[in-house]
Amino acid sequence: MAKTIVITGAGDGLGRALARRFARDGETVILLGRTLSKVEAVAAELGAPHLALQCDVGNPDSVRAAFAAIAAQHDRIDVLINNAAIYEPFTLAEVRDDQIVTSLMTNVAGPIHCAREALPLLRGGGHIINVSSESVALKMPMLWMYAGGKAALELVSDMWSRELEPDGIRVTTVQAGMMMDETKTGSSWPIDVSMRFGQENAKVGINLRERGISHYNSVTDAFRAILDMPADLHMGIVALNARKR
Repeated sequence: MAKTIVITGAGDGLGRALARRFARDGETVILLGRTLSKVEAVAAELGAPHLALQCDVGNPDSVRAAFAAIAAQHDRIDVLINNAAIYEPFTLAEVRDDQIVTSLMTNVAGPIHCAREALPLLRGGGHIINVSSESVALKMPMLWMYAGGKAALELVSDMWSRELEPDGIRVTTVQAGMMMDETKTGSSWPIDVSMRFGQENAKVGINLRERGISHYNSVTDAFRAILDMPADLHMGIVALNARKR
């Protein structure tokens, strides 16, 4: 039976790749994104019955409105993929107020907002997948805010797994490595920030030029495998690392 899958941050990157993959597999995809035009473009590409909704995961009112719209059309959802995140490097001395708040609200509060509102639709066999990052283990310089948020999400996921088991809801964390596709030709960060990020990582032995980069489409295979696990099996955490080829 086809699944109904909600994906946050579905306008580009991994979220868009997941939406395309699951739509191709015959699932129904609900695409959430802060920029409505981006998720609408992906939904138009996929066609019916897929749905695009504006949703700023860091804003609880926006999340409530999005899931109310979902509930109006779907009695239940099978999967929530908390993919939306902000990935930005800076040092403690230079981080701005807005960067702190936006990162915490999107990367930590966002998955909480979405999971809370999705809960009534997930009970009785649903699955929450929270997207984390290899940066939690790598402890990459200048990325402490992002990695710290993902570390918090991993702990939350582990505790949700126990809390939600009586409701029949599984919770999985996917630690993802560096990934890209043909639409991403480089970093969106200012050139001086990108250069400093590379230099600071090199100082601690992390050579970004030598690290592998996987394709988004390859990563979607792992998500497919997670969703296809039999009901009597559970993956708590899945660690994905890109390989150089």
